[in-house]
Amino acid sequence: MSASNASAPQSPQPGPRIESLCAITLATSDMQRAVAFYEALGFPIKFGGPREAFTSFAFGSSYLNLIADARAPVNWWGRVIIYVSDVDAFHARAVAAGLQPTFAPSDAPWGERYFHITDPDGHELSFARPLP
Repeated sequence: MSASNASAPQSPQPGPRIESLCAITLATSDMQRAVAFYEALGFPIKFGGPREAFTSFAFGSSYLNLIADARAPVNWWGRVIIYVSDVDAFHARAVAAGLQPTFAPSDAPWGERYFHITDPDGHELSFARPLP
């Protein structure tokens, strides 16, 4: 395939299709510390907990999972983007819990209000909302 064909829109393929992202699983070297971080942000535990090897937080129709793994913490690998109902209120919650977002909420040229925060194992999270 040539470079010009690589950017051409693809027609829908018949058969099964990708529908949505169900979950992301992040490694942690300290489950108790990681669970405390996510609970401070308001993530509700669905399974596991601070003394377990695997913990799952449910929100909307998605899950954020933590797995105890000696390879954590990680170097920067990318980010998870999570939509929230109110970016500024979510930022205020994080700050009130003693967490340190990377920057205050701001409006992006691509049409979202957002901020970033890094969890104790080096996973970057972005909390965002489309602008009206």
